[in-house]
Amino acid sequence: MDECLSSLRSGIGYDVHPLGKGRKLVLGGVEIPYELGLIGHSDGDVLSHAIMDSLLGAASLGDIGFWFPDDDPALEGARSAELLRRVCLVLIDKGWHICNVDTTIIAEMPKIAPFREKIRKSLGETMMLPQAQLNVKATTHEKIGSLGRGEGIACIAVSLISVVS
Repeated sequence: MDECLSSLRSGIGYDVHPLGKGRKLVLGGVEIPYELGLIGHSDGDVLSHAIMDSLLGAASLGDIGFWFPDDDPALEGARSAELLRRVCLVLIDKGWHICNVDTTIIAEMPKIAPFREKIRKSLGETMMLPQAQLNVKATTHEKIGSLGRGEGIACIAVSLISVVS
């Protein structure tokens, strides 16, 4: 990882979406079997959204709302994994290397552990990174507030990038 030894930058991303009927639950590009799905202009994938914001923030390139406005009809129902790939390609084009991404999904249900490795594999393929550079954790909101009542799912992501030398 010699490319991570010069000019490091970090970024933080956060996203939250409500859960609702009639939608698929997608996290990190993986469809998770559950009776509710995330409501959003795209597929509502909070994991991919938080990662995008953390990467864009680290590179000082704005946020996903700037790159992919939620009032753009062309993005309605978009696969967030594809948008994440586009963000990764922009960073590469601008001379950045993604060193690592650490995430925490906040959800009462469903349990994420059975899908963790499938999500890491999907993210690795999408982001063109080894899974060793991607971490996916999950926690609950301990039944506190709207997330604790299972009304939505949130995600926090932290990314480290470096200038490619």
